[in-house]
Amino acid sequence: MQIKRLNVNSRLSGAVVFGPQVFISGQVPDNRLADCADQTVEVLAKIDALLAEANSDNSRLLSAQIWLKDISRDFAVMNLAWSAWLPDGCAPARATIQADLASSDVLVEVMVTAAVRD
Repeated sequence: MQIKRLNVNSRLSGAVVFGPQVFISGQVPDNRLADCADQTVEVLAKIDALLAEANSDNSRLLSAQIWLKDISRDFAVMNLAWSAWLPDGCAPARATIQADLASSDVLVEVMVTAAVRD
């Protein structure tokens, strides 16, 4: 099977397509001044673009990992953005944890795996 890498740099690929699955790397916001709700919306838009490039979309999510800088403060607002973005009946297996993210102004990071369309 062929491995297809998307948005590659020296450290990582934005996504890797292998067989019927696409693995999206952890996405973080560019706007580091925004609150968690807006950062989440931005991150989900980045995921949408990578999924589209891989011939998939958010209705085909299999799993998600979400990291929050401050889970007690931001879990509810992140979930509002997540629920608005996710199509009904398409919830993936998911875990959300608090983490000391790579940059102090990153409030959320999201990584997903999805099925590719036939």
